[in-house]
Amino acid sequence: MKTELYTCGVLTLSDKGARGEREDTSGPMLQQLLTEQGFSVTAYQIIPDQQLLIQAVLTNWVDEKKIDLIITTGGTGVSPSDRTPEATRRVIDLEIPGIAEAMRQASLAKTKQAIWSRGIAGIRKESLIINLPGSEKGAKENIEAVLPALAHGLYKLKGGTADCGQKTGKEG
Repeated sequence: MKTELYTCGVLTLSDKGARGEREDTSGPMLQQLLTEQGFSVTAYQIIPDQQLLIQAVLTNWVDEKKIDLIITTGGTGVSPSDRTPEATRRVIDLEIPGIAEAMRQASLAKTKQAIWSRGIAGIRKESLIINLPGSEKGAKENIEAVLPALAHGLYKLKGGTADCGQKTGKEG
């Protein structure tokens, strides 16, 4: 499936980043990587780790902006302020555990600290939301673990009727 058919938003969750005290490196890296993969990045924002604010942005990006794929980076650990998975659960209609499982499995092959990642993935309406770690390295490793499957999943989410594994003429 061709990814240029899909829009994408990158949401960085960082208290220090939102205050301008820390440079966001994972957000720009994800924007570049997703653009290189053919996604049209139409939204990017840095906000603090505040559950209600995260929920509001995710809801707006899905319901108003109709963004197909939303990638969050940050807030997936066990620090007291890490609330991204909770915010995501509040706005999604359906959780897709295989995405988070694949990301943790890929990360676990590189670091034992991957067991602390609580990121989830799920669907709201016709949009897919995926939580990634906040570090540039962790975010890159996680998105690369699932990137090859995203176009097909988005195609099916948008109502594509071709059987899995069947050529549709929209493959890249």
